[in-house]
Amino acid sequence: MRITILSGGVGGARFIRGIREACRRSLAGRSPEDEITAIVNVGDDMWLTGLRIAPDLDSVMYTLAGEADEERGWGRVGDTSKASSELRANGVGWPWFTLGDLDIGTHLSRTELLRQGLTLSEVTAKLTSRWPLGVTLLPASDDETETHVRTKDGATMHFQEWWTRHRARLPVEEFIYSNVEQARPAPDVLGAIRSSDLVLFAPSNPIVSIGPILALPGVADAISETPAPVVGVSPIISGSVVRGMADACLSAVGVATAADSVALRYGPRSSGGLLDVWLVDESDATLAPGIERAGIRVVAVPLWMRDLDTSSALAAAAISAGLNS
Repeated sequence: MRITILSGGVGGARFIRGIREACRRSLAGRSPEDEITAIVNVGDDMWLTGLRIAPDLDSVMYTLAGEADEERGWGRVGDTSKASSELRANGVGWPWFTLGDLDIGTHLSRTELLRQGLTLSEVTAKLTSRWPLGVTLLPASDDETETHVRTKDGATMHFQEWWTRHRARLPVEEFIYSNVEQARPAPDVLGAIRSSDLVLFAPSNPIVSIGPILALPGVADAISETPAPVVGVSPIISGSVVRGMADACLSAVGVATAADSVALRYGPRSSGGLLDVWLVDESDATLAPGIERAGIRVVAVPLWMRDLDTSSALAAAAISAGLNS
């Protein structure tokens, strides 16, 4: 079974790990014969201190490799930050954005390979080859399509500055997916969606993780037209974000922080939207009738991914919901 997942951020990385584990368990511990492809947001990517940094691609890669620092929610486990301290002492880079030393090794490698003429897709394949991830990672685009934020006072900044430095507290006028109209999906992205047996939206930030992927020319059309069922997992539980500050992003575009509001923003495929099925937490089961009236089937299951078992159970529920749609 070919599974394609749209993802970004830590929640998306953990969901992808859950999908891999659910497939392994269904095969009684054997290597998954399922083909799992993760299309990962590149809107958070940026140039910093001469390095090309890809936060979401690295989060997914480290998580699947067992290298992620789960407590901090970013970077490599056991990493140090001597290089970042030296950069700050020299007045270089963003003093509020720390890069781990092992992480800098990844960024140096990516930058060197890009300068050799490789595409981001080719670089990602090379970087991930050192670990048996069991998942193919595809950057949403090989082009630079960074997300920027225009604040209410007219300032424009990279999303990472708004998110990390200002903790999403500055009122937002709009999110800008720069260069997205001229960019193209990475070579295998549309094919993965169209040939998939199941397409999944991870419980990632709908505006700045999934949104930049859907904004790429052809991606939303491919999802609308794929013969595969499309299943989304709510990033909202009981009116609160599962992780991070997605509520600030949702409110900035006039969407309530609620599982039903996010589902309706994606919309039903039966009337030009993107979803066939929407998974909500059991605590949000009362929202199901309104979502289903709009044309999206709802399945209520536990959504909290506290460990590998709960992540795998959620993943199995998402797969089952799609196959039974």
